Amino acid sequence: MSKATPFLMFTGRAEEALTFYAASVPGGRIDAIDRYGPGEAGREGSVRFAEATLAGLRVFAIDSPAVHAFDFTPSFSLMLDCADLAEFERLVEVLGEGGGMLMPPGDYGFCSRYAWLNDRFGVSWQVRLA
Repeated sequence: MSKATPFLMFTGRAEEALTFYAASVPGGRIDAIDRYGPGEAGREGSVRFAEATLAGLRVFAIDSPAVHAFDFTPSFSLMLDCADLAEFERLVEVLGEGGGMLMPPGDYGFCSRYAWLNDRFGVSWQVRLA
């Protein structure tokens, strides 16, 4: 095994989520998107496989054509280390909009500023001032 890569499974919102992350997270970009075509397993035009880079981390994503009895869970999250307070506050605000706060911004003893949230797509993020 040479590396591990986070893999996010959406049900129709993969491209929307990756576009949002690429615009919100420093160093974010969508590197590749492969879409379902006519007559294939997924809805035509939805994401068969995508690759993005978020703050230097390679992330894979798909739009699952199957319906599942589960979604994202906060027990797995992406952690962002912020260089300054302004970046911390911006990321908490942008990523948290339309989502839910699990631990609001504060000093929890292990770093001076920390927040844990779910974004509007259900993906969990931990944001901390490094």
